[in-house]
Formats: sequence, C-alpha cells, structure tokens
Amino acid sequence: MRVVFRRWAGTAVGVLVAGLLMMACSAPDSGATSGRATIGSGAGSGAGSGAASAAAVPDEAPAGGGSSRWPVFGFTHTQYTADYGDDRALATARRAIASQRLLQNQHIMGFGALNPEPSPGRFDFASLDDRMDLIRKTGGVPVITLCCAPDWMKGGRAGRTDWGHIERAPTPDHFQDFADLAAKVAERYPYVTHFIVWNELKGFFDEGRHRWDYEGYTDMYNRVYKALKAVNPKIQVGGPYPVMADFDAPSELEGPWGNVDQRVLDVLRYWDKHKKGADFVVVDGSAETDQGMIPDDFGAQEKFSAVNQWLHKHIGLPIWWAEWYPEPDDSGWPDAKRAAVAAVSMIELTRTKSAAVLYWNRQEEGEKCPPGCLWTSPRQRGGGQPTTLFKALQGFARWFPLGVKTVPVQVSPASVRALGRDDMTVVVNTASSEVGATVNGKRLNLAPYEVRWVPRTSS
Repeated sequence: MRVVFRRWAGTAVGVLVAGLLMMACSAPDSGATSGRATIGSGAGSGAGSGAASAAAVPDEAPAGGGSSRWPVFGFTHTQYTADYGDDRALATARRAIASQRLLQNQHIMGFGALNPEPSPGRFDFASLDDRMDLIRKTGGVPVITLCCAPDWMKGGRAGRTDWGHIERAPTPDHFQDFADLAAKVAERYPYVTHFIVWNELKGFFDEGRHRWDYEGYTDMYNRVYKALKAVNPKIQVGGPYPVMADFDAPSELEGPWGNVDQRVLDVLRYWDKHKKGADFVVVDGSAETDQGMIPDDFGAQEKFSAVNQWLHKHIGLPIWWAEWYPEPDDSGWPDAKRAAVAAVSMIELTRTKSAAVLYWNRQEEGEKCPPGCLWTSPRQRGGGQPTTLFKALQGFARWFPLGVKTVPVQVSPASVRALGRDDMTVVVNTASSEVGATVNGKRLNLAPYEVRWVPRTSS
C-alpha cells in the first residue's frame, strides 16, 4: 500500500531525512545553534530575539475573517532559507520577501529548527528564535506548524535527537507533553496567533487496519487546542493536515483530475465530528496523481477547487492549504510555464475561497536554485533574486487578499484564463505559443505562458 508523504521529497523516510538534517544523526543536543548565519541571538531557555516582551495580537484578520489585510498566499520556510549564505545575496532575498506581505510558516522542529525540548523541561529555542525573527524582519504574517516532536516523546532517549525518526508521532502517553510544549511555544511567541497542529499525520498511519489513526491524532489535537486556547483565546488553531492524495479505489470525491483517497476523507469527517474546536481546517495536496497530470497540466489544477468545494460542504471551516504543489516532480518546465500553471492553480484556489495557501519553498544547500524555488540561491554572489513564480505568488497576495470581491471577466480564446477584481485582472496564457487575446473587450498580445496583471478602468 502506498502512503504519500511530501512531494519533491520522495516517499522514503530516508530521502526526506536527507533534507531535514541539521546535525549528525543521534548527535547529543548541546544547545548550540547550527552553522547558519543567525538573524538574532536567541538564548535557549530565556526570552530570545524571537520572543516578544508582551502579548500582542496582529492586525491581520483571523483565518475566517473578511479583512483585506490577510494576504491568503505565502510560503513555508524549509531547512534552507534566506538566513545562510552571501551577505549581499541574503539582503537581496530579504528585500524581495519584504516587498509584499505574505504568510510565512515555520515548523518548531526540523525544516530549519532544532529540537526545542531535548529533555523534559529543558528548552532550546535558539534556532526557532532566529527563524521567527527572520519572519518578523521581512514583514511576514507568522504561522507556526506544531511539528515535529522531541525524541523522548516518541520512544527515544532524552537529551539526544535522531533525525532519522523525524516522522514519528508522540506516543499516546506523551500527547499531553506535546500539548504542553505547544503552549510553551505560544507563550514564547505571543505575536503568533495562527497554529497548525502537526504535519501530514506523520506517524499516525495504522498499518494493521490500513487506515489513518484518526482517533489518536484527534486526541492529541484536542489536547493541543485546549493548551493553546488557555494561553490566548484569540489564538487560531487548525488541523488535521492530511495529504489529499489519490488512491486506486472508489472515492466520493473524484473528477477528470483524479480522485482523493476515501480514507483521507474519513480522517476529515472523524476529526470534524470529535474535535473540541477549530478555527480552520488544514489540508495538503498536489495536482499530480499516480497517472501524472490529468487531464493535462492546467486541467489538473481543478483538483484544488474540487477539494475546496467538498470541504466547504462537509466541514464548513475556513480552508488552509498547508502545502500546495501545482507542479509534478521533476517536471523540467521552464520558469514561465511553472509560473503560469501556478497562476491558474491560484485562480482556482481564490475562486473557491481558500483562506490560506502556503507554498513549500524548496531551497538547497548548494549554489543552484532548485526547480520551484522562490528566489535564487543566496549561497552565491548575485543570488537571492526573486523568481517568476515568486512574483506570481506575491501578485495574488497583493490583489486577492481574503474577502476581496471578484468580478466576471470576459476572455477569449479558451487557452487564456483570467480572474478579476474591480480594479485589476490577472490574465494567464496557458499556451506554449504567443496568443492574441481579448479581455473585457481589450486586445492583448500574450507571450507563451505569460502571466500579466492588467488594470481595470471604468468606462
């Protein structure tokens, strides 16, 4: 049986771990930060640079609100981000990030952060402080994903971190310990009011029953929810963060783009029925199926709108995409096509009222920008430049924030897609050749895979 984990990381745990290692496997925790260039000087147990001195609620709307200050789109920081490399390239990347307010998400362990509680009651927030400081200095709307868990919560030894076990979930007797850690994180970063509980149900698959252990996850989720709300009732909490993967079996949710594993829908229904509360529902998914991109690269993006429609009908909470992958693995696409496909995908996500969409930002240790990166590698001189994809993401964050009213757009030919608001229209050429298009009566010549922002004028 196939269990899908993160796209671009492979299904094997060993492959994923290669992208997570911050130190040698099983190395004793020393409390020292990694070799990354630090943004702040956060101490391991005190109030570091990432910790606010007093509680503060950001002026963005909560996940389900209607304020246009909530940008909807953003990205997740992974192991490598704009915090390590050439000073000038880092400054370029940070300016690019700060040029448009975006959601910025960081995990508490792994994906750029060390073990926050190596032993019971002994905390080390230095690396997480640095990441949260980076988010604040680049003007991001901070989001924290409460994953992963210290080794001693999942059968390992206290004081040691085995990154090969990053995908293990806390054992049931440590669910409350994990909830207590979540509360400690919320207390340390009081300016963060949006928390995602866990990541892709890691460690919660029941091999014996060939399904997800949604009972166990929901038990842990409820404890975390209660702990966070005790810190600050205004904190927004969401789960269960399953991968909306396809599966070769009947499903109630299917279309020309494929289907969604019925067992994943069962997770969502159980969690919704038995949760103590939630402010948003969290999912994760790729347009790619086991059969590839069906019916084609652009048509496959309709999966996201279909999932949203199912969630609106059956769950009824604001929808968060904690990971969003419009592109298949190793696509080989040119940057222009990558941005065009992503733009069509964002049109689908906006049209069906997503509340948050987080792009999993690939960055690698080397000097080459990996496919799908948002900025060129800051590890080389002249790096840190925003990519075409990043500019498209920023454009949607600027022009289609939460609650914005979209308006009809008259567009032809069919190979051109568009989404409009009262003062701006985004137009996407899905063809690999130049196209003469008509948009609301205006003639446009669009380059292959061009994404163009066209101001609307009242007639």
